[in-house]
Amino acid sequence: MKIRPAIGFLACAIVFHGCGREKPAEKPLTPVRVRAVETYEVGGGARYSANIVPYTQVDLTFKSGGYIQSILQVRGADGRMRNVQEGDRVAKDTVLAQVREDDYRDQVNGARAQLAKAQAVLDKARLDFERASSLFSTQSMTKPEYDGAKARFDVATADVKGAEASLAQVQTAFNDSALKAPMDAWVVKRSVEVGSLVGPSTVGFSLADTRLVKAIFGVPDLDVKSVRLGEMQTITTEAVPGESQGRVTAISPSADPKSRVFSVEITIPNPRNQLKTGMIASLTLAKGRLSKPVPVVPLSAVVRSSGSPDGYAVLLVEERGGKSFARTRNVELGEAYGNMIGVTKGVAPGERVIATGATLVKDGEPVQVIP
Repeated sequence: MKIRPAIGFLACAIVFHGCGREKPAEKPLTPVRVRAVETYEVGGGARYSANIVPYTQVDLTFKSGGYIQSILQVRGADGRMRNVQEGDRVAKDTVLAQVREDDYRDQVNGARAQLAKAQAVLDKARLDFERASSLFSTQSMTKPEYDGAKARFDVATADVKGAEASLAQVQTAFNDSALKAPMDAWVVKRSVEVGSLVGPSTVGFSLADTRLVKAIFGVPDLDVKSVRLGEMQTITTEAVPGESQGRVTAISPSADPKSRVFSVEITIPNPRNQLKTGMIASLTLAKGRLSKPVPVVPLSAVVRSSGSPDGYAVLLVEERGGKSFARTRNVELGEAYGNMIGVTKGVAPGERVIATGATLVKDGEPVQVIP
């Protein structure tokens, strides 16, 4: 029988098949970026950027609706008359826009006619009541007749009061058909045109008073204690040469829930209107004596500790055998300084932590450090 050659052939086939298999592919290394632990000097002076905003800005809304009949005319740079627009200055009580008056004038005239009619009825009722009172006092009129005259007088009196209230209401609506500037201000925005149909609460203009401006900026909790209400601060802008002096007029009592900073407001005189809304200003807050440098790491380097649900950790890069490995180290955190955070325990300056990709690797895993 030829069983042995067949078995030998099968064995060779198995050997060659096994020899032809490829080795399983190795898991690719996770790319990470590292950053050395730095130090932060707490104290000294910190520089901040502030946003210039008007001291007062209001949106003027119509109280009486209707079609816009006219808009304030001013002389433009080319010498021609035009509608008031953004950048124009207006004086207090200037009529900026006028709703069509005819409808309201008709209502006023109608209310006046109703008041005159009610007044005539009241005058007659008063005479009747006076006559009834005289007759009743001499017992020349019965009590029901007297009561009827008094009731007619009371009704006529109430009608006159109602007509006066109606007239006052339509007169107010007529007066409110003109939109007036409540202060000397600059026009920030005009939202209406002649012929536009507006209703009550429609915003027609936005005005800003910039004789004073405010520089608003945010400071972290570690620095807010160095700011005092009433103290003078110096600000500079790239657009306006020189320095401007202002006074701290407001400090937010609580931090913004998203940015975790406290809002500070500096009020600055602006008589020549050099500081414009939206400009960026710079200032330096002076602090006290320098304290010991604090080790800091990027906020992106901090992860939850695997051994303590309430704790934090960072992943350091350790070189071994020509390869890089991630090593977890538990840390205790301090104050935040922008996008960095202080570490009170766990790392030392100069050690390398994973700043990008920390959440993608685990303790002991090999990593690929990229620039």
